Amino acid sequence: MNFRVLKKEKVYHGKIVSLVVDSIEYDSGNYSAREVVEHPGGSVVLAVFENRDILMVNQFRYPVKQHVLELPAGKLDVQEKPLHCAQRELQEETGYEAQRWQKLTAIFTTPGFCDERLHIFMAQDLSLSPHGQALEEGEQSLRVVRMPLEEAVKKIERNEIVDGKSIAGIMLGERLLKK
Repeated sequence: MNFRVLKKEKVYHGKIVSLVVDSIEYDSGNYSAREVVEHPGGSVVLAVFENRDILMVNQFRYPVKQHVLELPAGKLDVQEKPLHCAQRELQEETGYEAQRWQKLTAIFTTPGFCDERLHIFMAQDLSLSPHGQALEEGEQSLRVVRMPLEEAVKKIERNEIVDGKSIAGIMLGERLLKK
């Protein structure tokens, strides 16, 4: 590119994210500091039943201080493959498992300041898991919501589904299932 990194300083290392401040010099000779939130990434699941109903979760999200309707999703564990993460999160959050999996895409959530990449999968041939749900600390208020895919699209249009990863997964899945 048109810059070089002069110094890289990790100013915070937390359970989920780290904050790195890079001191850079552009080819022009100007200097800048770039703040980057490092995140391990995650997986998102569009779980689709034969009748085109989908599974969503409604959960309280602390950063925005409200309940958010979204697709099941979660953070990648160290060295975990995105598909395994998607399978794990579907079971933990909804109590379902799937026989067929298809990767729809991978997205950067906020590339202006964060390196988080989310892998979006479609899961089909759903059945209840014999293990049920396995909610983590802080997910006790999570509620599983089953709705027609077309209703989810309408909720996006009405600004009732505002989560970016869910919008991407629902719209890609809906387009793919039309074929």
